[in-house]
Amino acid sequence: MSSQRIDLERIREARRRIEGLVTSTPLAKAGRLRLKCENHQPTGSFKVRGALNKILGASPRELAPGVVAASAGNHGLGVAFACKLRGTRATIVVPRHAVGAKVAGIIALGAEIVRADGGYAEAELEGQNLAHSRGAFWVSPYNDPDVIAGQGTIGLEIVSQLELPLAGRRITIYVPVSGGGLISGIGLAVKGLAAGVRIVGVQTEAAPYIHTFLTGGDIDKVVETPTIADGLAGPVEHGSITLELIKTVVDDTQLVDEASIREALRWVRRETGEWVEPSAAVGVAAALRQDPGQEAVVILSGGNIDQALKDELGDG
Repeated sequence: MSSQRIDLERIREARRRIEGLVTSTPLAKAGRLRLKCENHQPTGSFKVRGALNKILGASPRELAPGVVAASAGNHGLGVAFACKLRGTRATIVVPRHAVGAKVAGIIALGAEIVRADGGYAEAELEGQNLAHSRGAFWVSPYNDPDVIAGQGTIGLEIVSQLELPLAGRRITIYVPVSGGGLISGIGLAVKGLAAGVRIVGVQTEAAPYIHTFLTGGDIDKVVETPTIADGLAGPVEHGSITLELIKTVVDDTQLVDEASIREALRWVRRETGEWVEPSAAVGVAAALRQDPGQEAVVILSGGNIDQALKDELGDG
């Protein structure tokens, strides 16, 4: 793995590397919220930023045996997209019940799909073992400095998009959290440029791993339950660098339930005319219940929603 140190310069280097290949997404006004629309990325999710930074920074020799990743879907899309640009083979290990639209997108980008017999935890372990057996280039969705730096480019954009001055304002950025790569990158970038901006991580009550960690609980004792927020399911790899990073950049974590995620999906649809995926809606659910006197920025992390869920929710 490349050097563990991640700072503003490393995030700026990532921005230079991926510039022109990702979208500088809008910070759109919706009701009393500002929405950072990562659902507008070419793969429909922020994950393409970190995947591109990692794979574009790799040497031909490193990529020669192929690339392996584990993903609930969006990281796999990003890795497949980046591997297609580099002309290298990608294999994505997905959970048994991965969202069909995401799997179809990965296949359309030319990657091989391997289905694990279980959820994300089983997919991650199988992916790591497969990468080891092949001698392939492993791309973690969160436990990697280059991936985190790529996600941090979102933070650079947000600070540049907020009206100045920032000092003295109550600004909170709500970030969906799974393994912690997104919030680590955004937090490092934002705190490095505007230390007074609050960073709040949001998880579903069904998979509260990072929330449990930050509130002094034992991650290993978390009992995960089913959630529509598929991208936020699954535990965090032991020893992940994100666990220490989030201690330094996250001001608070909040949990939301399944009903509030569904209502947030409908809210985004009503306010913007767009569908986002459930994992992207958790930040909206948390922001809508907060003090209206604060300025709230929400990361809409992805838009790859399953058609069956759209049909269930109706048209907002």
